[in-house]
Amino acid sequence: MRTLAILGATGSIGRQTLDVARCAPDKFKVTALAARSDADALFDLIREFHPAMAALCVTPKELPEDVRGCEWFFGEDAAIRMVRAAKADDVLSAVVGVAGLPAALEALEASQRLLLANKESLVTGGGLVMGRAAALGKPVLPVDSEHSAIFQCLQARQGNPVSRLILTASGGPFRRWRKEDIDRATAAQALGHPTWKMGLKITVDCASMMNKGLEVIEAHHLFRMPLEKIDVVVHPQSVIHSMVEFEDGAVLAQLGVPDMRVPIGYAMGYPERIPFGGERLDFARLGQLTFETPDTERFPCLRMAIEAQRAGGVMPVALNGANEEAVGAFLAGRIPFGGIPRVVETVLAHTAPGNITCAGDVYEADRAARASAKAALAAMGA
Repeated sequence: MRTLAILGATGSIGRQTLDVARCAPDKFKVTALAARSDADALFDLIREFHPAMAALCVTPKELPEDVRGCEWFFGEDAAIRMVRAAKADDVLSAVVGVAGLPAALEALEASQRLLLANKESLVTGGGLVMGRAAALGKPVLPVDSEHSAIFQCLQARQGNPVSRLILTASGGPFRRWRKEDIDRATAAQALGHPTWKMGLKITVDCASMMNKGLEVIEAHHLFRMPLEKIDVVVHPQSVIHSMVEFEDGAVLAQLGVPDMRVPIGYAMGYPERIPFGGERLDFARLGQLTFETPDTERFPCLRMAIEAQRAGGVMPVALNGANEEAVGAFLAGRIPFGGIPRVVETVLAHTAPGNITCAGDVYEADRAARASAKAALAAMGA
């Protein structure tokens, strides 16, 4: 039985992780749960799973008597202190945004394996995270469906060189929309993802295709693959989750019904697969699989993400920080959907080159990007 700490336990990924854990109580013991601010939801999970430790970044007004049996951590760094104390076998990090970077680094120090659902930690500090994982000899197991698919396909590699990674994208709710209509889209429209059910921020990122750009950066770090060997293809059915092409032209793909419990369970049980009673893929009912080239004119965030990683240094950090601020403003109704890429482009244009040598460099670059993004938003009247 493996002990498991979950960061972001009340979010979409956290809840689906607990679904898998429920299906295999003989394999997993949930020993630590952390959330940012949803105290009531965390209390309910504690009542069910009885972890030894729990953490909330936002201190609740009161702590119910029936959840006082576990050791509690409060404050902005509560999850990090909990991970350090829990020393669980595995830490699943589903923290949203750049806040996942210190959590990922701490998890590598304190646990045996990092199950990573927070792509921003690799976007902003991929060299730091993967470098530390290599130094410690500890695996980083991807939880994103696309990177899990690549990881699964690579199990058949047998030492053979890979010629290309192919990330699939659903195209989001605006796949067939005109650019001017996309620019005016509302939050309700952006959150109507056609195939996946996810948290607010990642759903908006999927609509702008920024999420796919971030995934290109993540794949670059996870699999040590040059950017020119990573392609993106739009696949509206979201059945093929990504592919690996080998030098002889053979392409391996991982397919399945869109269900995040598959990649979550694969990371949790690796190398064993954990059955959880999910829906099976019905090829006859599916009928066909289609593919398209992504349109970076209508979805410039994908292009900007790849360009930022190509520039390197602080640029991916600036991209991520600007995007987080812009998405927050969009969800608050302060800017239209088209304001997101405009803010990101403005911030990147005003970001001075610089190198990332430590986590402190990431935090400083992130702070500067957010200040620049807020100035850009103010100039837009937001």
